[in-house]
Amino acid sequence: MKHTRIRYRDTKRRLIALLLCAVMVFPLSACGETRMSQRQISAMNSAMTLTAYGKKAEIGLNAAEGVIVSMDAALDPEMPNSTVYAINHAQGQNVVVSAQVAKMLSSALTVYKQSGGALDLSIYPLVKRWGFVDGKYYLPTDEEISTEMMKLCFDKLVLTSFPSSGAYSVSLPIGAELTFAAVAKGCACENAVDAMRQAGVESAFISMGGNIQTLGVKPDGSLWTVGISDPANPATHLGVINVGETAVVTSAAYQEKFVAMNGKTYHHLLNPASGYPANNSLSSVTIICEDGTMADCLSTAMFVMGETKALNYWRQYGGFEMILVTDSKRVVCTSGLIEKFTLVNDSYTLKFSE
Repeated sequence: MKHTRIRYRDTKRRLIALLLCAVMVFPLSACGETRMSQRQISAMNSAMTLTAYGKKAEIGLNAAEGVIVSMDAALDPEMPNSTVYAINHAQGQNVVVSAQVAKMLSSALTVYKQSGGALDLSIYPLVKRWGFVDGKYYLPTDEEISTEMMKLCFDKLVLTSFPSSGAYSVSLPIGAELTFAAVAKGCACENAVDAMRQAGVESAFISMGGNIQTLGVKPDGSLWTVGISDPANPATHLGVINVGETAVVTSAAYQEKFVAMNGKTYHHLLNPASGYPANNSLSSVTIICEDGTMADCLSTAMFVMGETKALNYWRQYGGFEMILVTDSKRVVCTSGLIEKFTLVNDSYTLKFSE
């Protein structure tokens, strides 16, 4: 689960680590009459790059930044005036939420049910216990983990829609706490791109940590080239994919981890079934999906599930493509990427799965 700013008071070291993002778009440099406008912002515990092309690029960037800043403020569980704080402290009462929050919850609930609980947004108490919220990393005892796992209750969340007014409300059992860390960036990128589209921008992309969202194609009509980081050396790439308008989201063990007093390394992608970091052969998972919110949910769930279950999930439900990278330097791509993915690091082997 990728823990966004929301509000994670991280150290400078953690921010630098996030700058070595899991995927990177190689943009078309501005040429001729095609104007490129770019903006760097910081939100959701990530250094973000917003890039737009054309005469309305600046207007589009303003709109996109506004969406991201607004969502960042609403989804910080440690900020008393945020939406998620209100949900977590409502003592079981209903809280009115935006359509954006409703979509994130609906998408996460779908993946939660289909994955057998591999994605669970009620994992926030456990995340805090491990120190992934404030950066004060800590290896919990088995008893402490068991105590926090008793608070998992995502299946008891109630999301209510009021079609006549277009409003939504959500309620959570007393003592439970949500985190939107596994879905917030994907939704923010998706909505920011929509804002640019409404502003008249036809070609753009957003890079936010391990999340990429593209709008249209490059101004010259060619596809975007997205680099997939090598988990063994995140500053380099093991492969590239060519995509049109879509989301590309990566969850990886290297994105946040620490070494405990026992000398072992623990990463931030916790398995709700055990309370410990997911322990399987995967070192990163990249999801390619038009729906950025769903792509974010799936990247975490597939990492937690592991290679075999992730591929079975893809076969059963579809709607996305996937790149799995294992600790043994195998790259497994779903069949929809045969013409799109190119391996550029010969220390890895490549297989396409049907």
